[in-house]
Amino acid sequence: MPMLWAFILVALLGALAVTPARAAPYAAIVMDARTGEVLHSRNADTRLHPASLTKMMTLYIAFEAVRNGEISMDTSVRISQNAAAEPPSKLGLRAGQKIALRYLVRAAAVKSANDAATAIGEAISGSEAAFAQRMTRTAKALGMTSTTFKNAHGLTATGHLSTARDMTILGRHLLYDYPEYYNLFSRKSTSAGIKTVTSHNRILNSYRGADGIKTGYTRAAGFNLVASAQRGNERVIATVFGGKSSTSRNARVAELLDLGFQRAPSKAPLRKPTRPLYAGNATSGGADSGTTGRVVRLTGVVKSSPRPMHRPNREAVQVAEAEVPVVDDVKAEVIAAAVAEAMTTAVPVLAESEAPVAESIAEPVAAPSEAPRPVLRPQDLAVTITEASQPAIEPEPASLSEPVPEQVALSVSEPEDQEIVTRLSTSGERHWGINVGRYANRYQAEKTLLRTALSEMETLDGTLRKVVRSTRGFDANFMGMTEETADLACRRLKARNVDCKLLGPSS
Repeated sequence: MPMLWAFILVALLGALAVTPARAAPYAAIVMDARTGEVLHSRNADTRLHPASLTKMMTLYIAFEAVRNGEISMDTSVRISQNAAAEPPSKLGLRAGQKIALRYLVRAAAVKSANDAATAIGEAISGSEAAFAQRMTRTAKALGMTSTTFKNAHGLTATGHLSTARDMTILGRHLLYDYPEYYNLFSRKSTSAGIKTVTSHNRILNSYRGADGIKTGYTRAAGFNLVASAQRGNERVIATVFGGKSSTSRNARVAELLDLGFQRAPSKAPLRKPTRPLYAGNATSGGADSGTTGRVVRLTGVVKSSPRPMHRPNREAVQVAEAEVPVVDDVKAEVIAAAVAEAMTTAVPVLAESEAPVAESIAEPVAAPSEAPRPVLRPQDLAVTITEASQPAIEPEPASLSEPVPEQVALSVSEPEDQEIVTRLSTSGERHWGINVGRYANRYQAEKTLLRTALSEMETLDGTLRKVVRSTRGFDANFMGMTEETADLACRRLKARNVDCKLLGPSS
């Protein structure tokens, strides 16, 4: 009888015993960031749970959406019940609350906030499921062939898997595709609007030259980390999956970075990864996300810039252009100043006083593989002034919906006895325009038009730059656009924090 009770007691204790969690598989890789060469790897292609490394892709798509005008960093995002209910780590967002996208981006990058990541996905794609599909499509376009995403935050889900190699590729793309945002991953703390958040990435303090990128942890994944460091001309990226603790993971990443600096050549050609073609978003955001309406998709990159065919009367126009001076000395001074400023500052940027490095919306300088921008001719830089001489009495304020004139003058005002050569407008439905601000004097308005035209040549090339004077100042307008082109131009300019208003045809 005592033996029977002893047997029962042992069985009960065995049933109640807590089975220790199985250690997550380990994988590691270190890569020369300049060339993409793998310097060391172990289980680098094993598909594992990425945990919060997932947010690297969430942020990559957010940067892509801002650059292409789908959304802006100042867009006010309404938080859904789904986003607010995400488990920690979280920012503490409430359902129905509105918050600017820039604060969600900061919270996801620095604090690894799950509620912020979900809100970003819903703001861009309308739902987290649609955003996850876009994440997977983007991963394939980046060369992450073994990655599938099911959510925007990285909490464990069936089929939500990646590899150490794929996450290293993603880290390299973040570094070179969006360098203007890379500083987010090096911040130890930052303002997220409703509170200040701090980083989990302790290697930023412990390893010399470390400047990012992202940590991650779930029970199924273990302790993960993608880290990048630069010393002199050398930069390496190391990734660890399945660390047993944050301390051991950080130590292993430090060893990998040391190994990378030992094996990486001191001088190596910089071969930046190729950015994927932008295919836009399959769906628009919700009513309060600021992304409703038409999303224009750019599905190709210009490979060449062939010269246009001559128009039948092109020779006559060229003769007239040669005889009539393009600009006077004052206009030449304006053009020179604007061109000089545009060459040094590609896009107007609003810097944040609270951020150590401004979260610029500007596009980085094009890589050598991209098509060169077309060179503007001197006559293209001239601001065409269509106003007649100002009367003694100020005119009534000009309407911002002023239609494009039927004829566009190719020269500035000349004496009445001199012949002015014009060309008939072939704009078709180009009766739309945009306004990029009102200024105190003509000089500022013309300078802004030139600077904006140089920085946004893709959509503003061929438009009429027009300064309209009113009692309230000088309006800087671009005219002669289709509704679709004007809408796209405004989206792209607003994404760079440039004021822009659509000017429709008069009724």
